[in-house]
Parts: sequence; structure tokens; C-alpha cells
Amino acid sequence: MSMRSTTDRRVPLRFVDKEDGPEETGGGVSSSQPQDSSNEGPSSSSGTGRGRSRFRGQGRRRGADADAAGDAPRSRSPHRQEAWKTEADPDTANPHPPRFCPKRTPGVQPPLTTGTQGPRDIFSLFFDTEVLKLLCANTNKNAVRNLRLGKKFAWTDITPEELTKYLGMLLFMSVCNFPKITDFWRKKTIFQVPFPASVMSRDRFTAITSNLYMSDPEEDAVNNQKKGTEKYDLLQKVRSLLDIIRNRCKSVYHPRKHISVDERMVATKARLKIKQYMKAKPTKWGLKFFVLADVNGYTVDYKLYTGKAQGASGNGLYFDVVAELVNKDYLRSGYIVYCDNFYTSPLLFRHLSQQGFGACGTYRQSRVGVPTTQENALDKKSKRGSIRWIRDGDLLFVKWMDTREVSICTTVHPVYTGDTVLRWQKSGDGHSQRVPLPRPTAVSEYNKYMGGVDTSDQMLGTNSVHRKTKRWPMTVFQHLLDIAVTNSFIMHKDLSMRQQQRPMTRQAFQEELCAKLLGVPLAGPPNPPAGGHFPVPTNSREDTEKSQKASLGRKRCTLCKKSTPWMCEECKVGLCLQLDRNCFKEYHT
Repeated sequence: MSMRSTTDRRVPLRFVDKEDGPEETGGGVSSSQPQDSSNEGPSSSSGTGRGRSRFRGQGRRRGADADAAGDAPRSRSPHRQEAWKTEADPDTANPHPPRFCPKRTPGVQPPLTTGTQGPRDIFSLFFDTEVLKLLCANTNKNAVRNLRLGKKFAWTDITPEELTKYLGMLLFMSVCNFPKITDFWRKKTIFQVPFPASVMSRDRFTAITSNLYMSDPEEDAVNNQKKGTEKYDLLQKVRSLLDIIRNRCKSVYHPRKHISVDERMVATKARLKIKQYMKAKPTKWGLKFFVLADVNGYTVDYKLYTGKAQGASGNGLYFDVVAELVNKDYLRSGYIVYCDNFYTSPLLFRHLSQQGFGACGTYRQSRVGVPTTQENALDKKSKRGSIRWIRDGDLLFVKWMDTREVSICTTVHPVYTGDTVLRWQKSGDGHSQRVPLPRPTAVSEYNKYMGGVDTSDQMLGTNSVHRKTKRWPMTVFQHLLDIAVTNSFIMHKDLSMRQQQRPMTRQAFQEELCAKLLGVPLAGPPNPPAGGHFPVPTNSREDTEKSQKASLGRKRCTLCKKSTPWMCEECKVGLCLQLDRNCFKEYHT
């Protein structure tokens, strides 16, 4: 089990730089969060952080970095801690952020930086020929295995060209969202959508969906024999595509200076060991991803959580996740990492500082190494806007009183540089007015740069291809496709800004990408396929006498309801084909 309880309560917070009013969820910190008596302990001086309870996980057994909720604060340092200082006290340390030395030029990487790149060109860097061939080979093997098991469906080997059209159909369905997949092939209704049937039949689409596979079935069988041992891989069925898309995300784009680490929940109710439950999250049941994101929402790196790792460092899950995602070999140095109170600890921040990274984040009072002195500390009677701080070497601990107390730790920011925020307060005559209050620099920067993962989640939820399924590998596949489309759109915006052009909207980008994958023009109705929709006699029996061929086997015309010896070969419906009544043409146009 991880050091973080999967049943932890997450409470929506608002940005501290927003004026008082309705609360907003997102990447900011604020003291104005709903108080939860089930998570609140007597010593409640910890900072809040981006939708998480300030005392998450107090109902479970404590480790070395957590105190019992009823214990009084105690010092974890062998020497006496100094008193909290105010913003008027000078900070002689005068910290400077590390020099920003990225390994590559931040932004989109060559060869996309030259020429005009369309949505299909960018998307092909994620789902390229290698990915398509891998999916086709494993899908065909899985279909053969299912046929041997007695499952009944028509199957011909899928090719990369057909799989490309299948991806296009998924994007089409994400824009024209119907409750059920089969609704896209309905007929004789005002909600009929004729285009999907012109690309792929319903049975073929469902057959591909049922047999889509990311790993080699033979290798899965070998892995299943290792169940119960350390060599068993929980992610064997998705490992290959997870790693490929992860490497593509890192290779085609390099993040800018400010990056953030947070969690992402992908909804699923499949019965599997790695499924997590988070009560206060919008997505309560699902797969938990730890994500490294740029401030613009680009998913730089990710890790699918599978439980307590065998090779853990012993420093806690929060330490191992950030240390793995913030990779010096990939980023180099000078980046500033923002995280919330689940990850923030003096141990982690000093490690990042040694690696050449800056760090900033809200923290919990129960973490080992944070100041516990109460001398000159904030209390309930402190004025709104009061600031207290303590410096411990390269670590700066800041507390700020908004509507509640906010605690934040940083290695790169000064205490206070004159930032203010407007808050509503009552004057002596009882009228409310907006008053500027001092705000620590670290809080301002945290609100500005912490929301990268939240921005990414919002963009992933726009026209998502995700649909309910009992097969959790299919859920992972849909999420990886969403990541590829969203990252492609962010890269398109970056390239448009470089070329001083107006970027497309998200929907326009996805519609054009869908049309390119399907091989049809975006403007105007699609042309009918080369074969299929042709008039044929309703009576196809060869033994029918010549004098009866026009009378036997007639059908009622779908449009004019008259009897006709003609029908559409593809649609299987009767349609008149007369000199004065061409129902066949009218029906298909």
C-alpha cells in the first residue's frame, strides 16, 4: 500500500488571489476551504493545497512523517527553533532561482518547427507507423485466439490503413456524442447519422473494438503464470503502448521553466487490483496517474500507479514519484517544480535543490522537518494578510493568514516583494469594500504555475473518446489517445504563435484531424464509397422464368411506398428506379 490513503478526502479549494465569493477549484491555494470535522485534528496549522484535505490520511496508521491528530506539536530538530518572523523582518539569505539550463530549446522540437504542419502531421508523431503496426499485429492475434475460444464474429485481419480510419471514427464519435455506439448506425429515425456507415459497418467497428489489443497474447499467457510472484507485471497488457506514448510525449516537446506534479484519475469500474477510490474527487473510482505537466497543460510524463513498489527508496511514495518524474537526464537543470501538500517535504525539496531544481508547494504540518514552534506564530486572532516566515538553510517556510491559514514552502522565492491581493472587508460604518492585503511571493507564484495538470485534465475532458468499458486496457488505450490529441493541439497552438498565426479552436482542430484520418474532406457531405450503393433486382433467383422476373420478389419502396423490383445492394431497402420516379437517387442524396 502507498503512504497515501486511497480513501482520502479531497476538498475543493479556490485560488487565494481570487476575491471573496463562490469558491473555485483549480491549481491555486487558499485558506477558504470547507472545514471537515472527520479530517480535522486539534493541531490544525497545516497549509491547504489544491483540492486536498489539509489532514488527509489521519485515519490510518502513521509513518515516520506523520503525527497523531491529538498529539501536541513537537520539535523534530535537536536544536531550539527560532521564532516566526514577520514580513517587516529582513531576509538576509536573498535566494536566487537556479540558472535555467534546459537540455533542449523549450517548446515543439524539430522537424515540426519548419514548414506548415497540419493536425495529422502532429498527431502522427504519437500514433506513427510503429504504433499502428504493433496494434494491428496484436489485435489480429487476439481475434484468432477469441475465435478459437468459440466466440462468434466475422473477422478479417486489420491493416494500419483500416486502424487509422478506426481512430478517426473514435474522434468523430467524441465530437458527435451519442449515448450508445450503435446509435451511429441507426436508420429510419430523425437522429440517423449517415456518415459512419459509409466508412465502416457497425459489426466491423464493434469487432475491432472487442478485439483491440496492445500486447502479445502469448506473452500475456507467460506473464499470467507468474501471478503471485515478484516477476508478475500488473501492466503487461498495456506496458508497450504506455512506454511508447510516454517516450513520444517527451521527445517531440520540451517543457518550459515552470512545471507541476499532480495526480489524474481516469474513470473505470473494472474489477482489477490497481483501481483506486478517492471519495471527494469528481472521478471517484478509476486508474490513478501521477503526471508531470507544463504550465500550458502539455502532459510531459506520467506514471500509472499500481500500489506499493518493490524497489521503493524508503522515503515515501511522494518522494519516489517526484524523483522519478523530474528527471535531470531529460530536463537538465534550472526548472522550478510546483506540487501540493501530498508531495511537499523538506527531504524532497533538498533533494531537488541538489539536483539543480527549484521547488515550491503547500505543506502539511505533520511532515518531518517543518517548523513546529508556536512563538510569534499565526493564530485565529491574527489579522487577515498577516505573514510569518522561518528560514531553514535553503528552505523558506511561509504562513499567510487569508480567511484561513495557508502554509507554503519554497527554495527559490523571497518572503515578500510587495504583492497584494484585493479582499472584501467591512469598514467601520458596516459597508463592504475591497481592500489590498499583502500576499507572500511564493503564494502568488504557486497560484500562477501550479495548475498545469488541472489545465491538462480540463483539456482531456473536452471531446474525449472515453466510453464505459469493462476492459481496463481499453480504458488506458482511450486515455492515451486523448493525451495524443490534446498534446497535438497544444503543439499546434505553440507553432501558430511562433508563426504569428491564429490557432484553431480545440473542436476545429479535432474535426480536421478526424477528417484527415478518415481520408475525407471536412467541408461538404462525404462522397459515397466506390462500391456498395448500386441498384440491383429484388429477385436474384436464377431459376425464375423470364416472364415473372419483374413481378416475383418485389419490395415496397421506402420513400413512395409503391411496389418496385429494385433495391439498393448495400442498404437492402426497396427503391423505385423509374423515368418519372427516381427514389434511389433521392434516398441516397
